[in-house]
Amino acid sequence: MPVYVDCAATTPLDPRVREVMLSYFDEDFGNAGSRTHGWGQRARAAVERARDQVAAVVGARRGDVVFTSGATESNNLAILGSSAGLQARPDSPRPHIVSTAIEHHAVLEPLAELERRGYEVTYVRPASDGTVAADAVVAAVRPGTRLVTVMHVNNETGAIQPITGIADALQGRDCVFHVDAAQSFGRELSDLRHPRIDLISASSHKIQGPKGVGALIARRSAATPPLRPLMFGGGQERGLRPGTLPVPLIAGFGLAAELAVTEREERVRRCRVFRDGLLRGLDPLHPVIHGDPARAVPYILNLSFPGIDAEVAIDAWADLVAISNGAACTSQSYTCSHVLSAMQLPARRKDGALRFSWCAASTEPDWHALVAAIEPDRDAERIGVT
Repeated sequence: MPVYVDCAATTPLDPRVREVMLSYFDEDFGNAGSRTHGWGQRARAAVERARDQVAAVVGARRGDVVFTSGATESNNLAILGSSAGLQARPDSPRPHIVSTAIEHHAVLEPLAELERRGYEVTYVRPASDGTVAADAVVAAVRPGTRLVTVMHVNNETGAIQPITGIADALQGRDCVFHVDAAQSFGRELSDLRHPRIDLISASSHKIQGPKGVGALIARRSAATPPLRPLMFGGGQERGLRPGTLPVPLIAGFGLAAELAVTEREERVRRCRVFRDGLLRGLDPLHPVIHGDPARAVPYILNLSFPGIDAEVAIDAWADLVAISNGAACTSQSYTCSHVLSAMQLPARRKDGALRFSWCAASTEPDWHALVAAIEPDRDAERIGVT
């Protein structure tokens, strides 16, 4: 069976998280909105405990946490839900938003929807290492700018974006700052605790929690425009996300968040050991790293191998390792990555790009077997690379 090395797409469920979730499926299965009996009260207590656990990761308060189905919904709620407060000013003909050219589609597509509604969006391009410059983001901000949305860690390259520098520079500016932290929540801690970050999107399944649950952490301040719900039908989650709360998923998310923080140092150590083993093991294939490892997380690598097409490698390694040739949500299209295009990589490197991603629970594959399964010279002739 192949070894799973696609944790940027999703991570395996921690057995301790599974155990907690099962207790709320089988025993304390009550509706958290039912407060007249023990089952509902225990369910409600589990939700509030999870709210505390998630808030603690970023130094927020319990009331700041809005549970969602995941970072995609959180991004939509942050961007579309705050659009009511993003009205044009007298000195600006249209509301203006600043983002980057390397955002996840869960940010890019809501922004495209706002553009269709008449908003203006500036997309800051990255350097060749996959990071945007804080100065470039701040320089794009103008009097009519109402929202700045920048991801923390890129899901394709692992490049860490300078959100602390951006947050520092936005002090005193009247605009909302949103961070998509799907790939960093529970792992890159200090940046996300910056008090100038108004909105943070997170997903449970990126930190060995269950799929189907996430959060939008919405720090309350006098300067932050109120969010509007995208759906209607109940008063749950501050009136922003109606519907019966999935207590088992939320309880699992809470524990996963707590474990991510308490075990962070050991998890980082294991991820670095894995990365070092990967680079040593695949060295005979002469890997070219897309980005600067010194400015990236230790659990995602985007690589190409001279003379080896990505699809050829994936086919050759099908029985050995499960990896991605791009973001999991877009890899089926087999189109070039918008992230790598924005980094202006040569076509041969984009065609050969492979994403390896792992977590502390990952097992190293047989690197020697992976090398042996590739015949670089023959593959180079097959795709016309010399």
